Amino acid sequence: MSMQGTAEDARRAAQEFREVEGKIRDQVGRMMVGQRDVIDGVLAALFAGGHVLLEGVPGLGKTMLVRSLG
Repeated sequence: MSMQGTAEDARRAAQEFREVEGKIRDQVGRMMVGQRDVIDGVLAALFAGGHVLLEGVPGLGKTMLVRSLG
């Protein structure tokens, strides 16, 4: 495979990832209004294979967020 093909494949894969990530963010954002930073952090950790500790008072949607992504 040429270097050109490899670069084009990487661009295509990155574009597909952005589209899927955007759809996930939009769907979760419909359930958790006003929690964009929390959603972004959780998705970043999820895609990176990391862990997240969600803390907060009851009623902020922590459980709903985790269940929607699980």
